Order: sequence, then C-alpha cells, then structure tokens
Amino acid sequence: MDAIIKFANSIFQPIIDLGAAPMMFILLTLLAVLMRVKVSKALEGGLKLAIALTGIGAVIDLLTGNFAPALQDFVKSTGIELTITDVGWAPLATITWGSAYTLFFLMILIIVNLALLAMNKTNTLDVDIFNFWHLSITGLLVMFYSDNLFIATMLVIMLGVMKFINADLMKPTFNDLLDMPDSNPTTTTHLNFLLNPLIMLFDKFFEKVLPFLDKYDFDAAWLNEKIGFWGSKFAIGIYLGTFVGLLGQQPVTTIFALAFIGGTALELFSIVGTWFIAAMEPISQGITDFMSKRLKGRTFNIGIDWPFLAARPEMWAAANVIAPIMLFIALILPGNGILPLGGIIAIGLTPALLVVCRGKIIRMILIGTIMIPIFLWSGTAIAPFVTDVATSVGAMPSGIEGGALITHSTLEGPVEKFIAILVGKASDGFKLVPVLTALGALVAYLGLFVWYVKQMKKRNKVYEEEKKAA
Repeated sequence: MDAIIKFANSIFQPIIDLGAAPMMFILLTLLAVLMRVKVSKALEGGLKLAIALTGIGAVIDLLTGNFAPALQDFVKSTGIELTITDVGWAPLATITWGSAYTLFFLMILIIVNLALLAMNKTNTLDVDIFNFWHLSITGLLVMFYSDNLFIATMLVIMLGVMKFINADLMKPTFNDLLDMPDSNPTTTTHLNFLLNPLIMLFDKFFEKVLPFLDKYDFDAAWLNEKIGFWGSKFAIGIYLGTFVGLLGQQPVTTIFALAFIGGTALELFSIVGTWFIAAMEPISQGITDFMSKRLKGRTFNIGIDWPFLAARPEMWAAANVIAPIMLFIALILPGNGILPLGGIIAIGLTPALLVVCRGKIIRMILIGTIMIPIFLWSGTAIAPFVTDVATSVGAMPSGIEGGALITHSTLEGPVEKFIAILVGKASDGFKLVPVLTALGALVAYLGLFVWYVKQMKKRNKVYEEEKKAA
C-alpha cells in the first residue's frame, strides 16, 4: 500500500506544488472528463472550483488579517487565551484536498459505494464528491498520529458505510420535511448527519422527561420574519466584529471597521460557498448518468450536499439563536482554545438538528446548545493536525502569525474526529491502554448508531402508516 501512495505522490506532488486553486482545477476537470462529461462542462466545473477557492481565501485573509490584532490585545488584557484562529470550512477543504491520501480514500470509498449498490445493501449513490474531504480528515488524523494507512483506510470505510446507511434512513424524513414525492431521489451523505445518533439520544430525553416543552414551540418562519435583517448573516457579522473589537479594547474607529468587515465576511462566506456546490454539478451529473446506464430499472437515491434543506426556516432560526450562545460558551468553556469566527453560523450542526427534531425549534436550540462544547473541543483537538497539514501543502492562510494554530470551530463530524484521534494514537505502537480506550470508544459509537438505526426504522414505519392513512 505504501508503494501505491508513493506512486500517487510522484504523480500528484508536481500538481500540488502549483497551489490549491490550480491543483483542484486540473484534478476536477480530469475526473469529470473521465466520467464522460463534455470537455466544456468539465472545464467549467474546474474553473468554478478554482475561483471559489481563490475567493474564499481572499475572504479568510480579510477576516483573519483584521481580527487578529484585536484578538491578540484581548489575550493580553484578559489572560483568556483563545489563540486558535477559526478560519471556517473552506481553508480546511483546500488543505484536505491538497493531500494525495484524500484521493486514495476517495477511490476506495467509490468502490465500496458501487459494491454496496451492486449487492443491494444501499439505495444511495454518493455524488457529493467535493464534501468527501470531511470524511478524509478522519483518515488523515489517524495518519497524523500513527502513519498507519491500513487502519486509517478501515476507519474511512466504516464511516463511509455508515453514511450510506444513514442516507437511506433519512430519505422518508426529507420527503416529509420538504413535501417531496417518493419519486424524488434526493438524499444526502454529508458527514454532519452522523451526529444524528447523539442528537437523537438527547431528543429522546426531552421527549420522555420534558415533553411539555413542545407546547411552547413556535413558528420559525415567523421568528425569522420578525428578526429580519437583525438575524441576517450581515448583522451577525456586525455583532461579531463589534464583540471582538470590544473584547480587544479597541478604539471606536477600529470597532466600526471590524463590525463592517465582519458583516462583509460572513455574507461573502455564504455567497462563495455556493460556488463550490455549482462547481461540482458537472461531475455529479456525470456520475449519475454513468450509474443510470448500468442500473437500468433500479430505483436509487442520489446523495448530494445538505443545502436542499435550507428552505426550512427552523434551521436558520436555530442558527441565529445558537450563534451568540456559542460566543458566550467559548469564553468560559474549559479546554477550549477557539473564539468562533468562520464557524459562527453552525451549519455543521443545525441540519442534523432539523432532521432529528423534525423542526421542533425549542428542542433544536436546547440540544444545539448542549452540543456546542463538543464542537469547540473537537476544533481545539484537531488544530495541531490542521496547522501541520496546511503548512505541508502550502495552504496556510496569510495573515496568520508564525507558530499560530488554525482550525474550524463547528467542523462537521466532531465525534468522528475524536474517534480518529483515539484510533490514531492506539495504532502508534498498539500499546494496551490506548488500544483499549479506542476499542471502548468504537464499541460505544457503533452501539449508539445501531440503536439509532432501529429508532429511525420505527419512525419511518410510523411515517409510512400516517401517509397511507392521510
């Protein structure tokens, strides 16, 4: 296997050396052509991705370059060392795709997905190629701690299979939430939905112990309408910039500047983020067409990115309420080293809350608040890895001081990151205590998932019965 990786590195290292945007332009275009996408469309997708990477880098530079001095002053004046820079998801995607191991893991999981489809063990074809980087991080984390490619690959395969199973399980919920016909093939394999089992555990607690809370639930669309601009990304960015300026005891002119920069950056994060999705459309369509020809007469689901859920207002209402709560928790949480910046809009959490809680907004906010520390601890734990990989592939954002750490505060799959760290440490020499710790964590993790699968099957059965009765 090492020989395969060395061979892959010999091919891809010259491309990697070009930088993230040129590298991804070349790779995405070639992959799309291999899937028999028209050359013009393949080039279009590659160019869109390169532009998206360049754009998100510029936004990150704008945010971190201007916020860093205020945060440094905050540390000096208070002694609270939230020194890990939250750069958001896009730089981490760039960093992850900069590793040849990501392409290796992707190839393995495509084979696994096709094999499961052929054996009728899943109905989901995963075409969300770009977001594979979320899963690849778990494998790269194992490699960071142990350099054991076999164990890393096994963990990636395990999590990949769980994603496919979960995509099938969630399909009736998507139909219900979005009023989609059964014939619509849309589902998602995004890693953030592997948080569903833990969320469901808390949801069951509220259902059994605090069921009266549902009586006070409210219309999220009404809340969003009432909040209006004051709950928009612009406004949240302004609050964030003002907050950072006040924390750093900056002059009034600097506070105003940080407020407007924060508003600009958060809105641009959202806009540029849509470019990434558009860039993957040609290759996703190519994969879909390829599989349709080979699975004639078979009904299957198409696993895409999560934003098709964005039409539900509960997701954004919960995100608006959770954002200031997250800032407060970050300041007082022991073991946290991050002040949320790029991840202040918790899109790594709210889609899963929507699916499990089925739009019950009070439950979503309460469970989301409980989950925030898990994200902050996870982001803190992976910061040395993220910084090391960013440096090695030449993707460290400018404006970050030498020796400083970077991460993402609400990166999808926080539990999976902890599992990967434990597995990586256990694989480094296979010492008894780390091995037993990792095995215990895996047993608990898989046990919770098995319980969740049973609960979802029961819920789906009830949904089918209600639909027939309607």
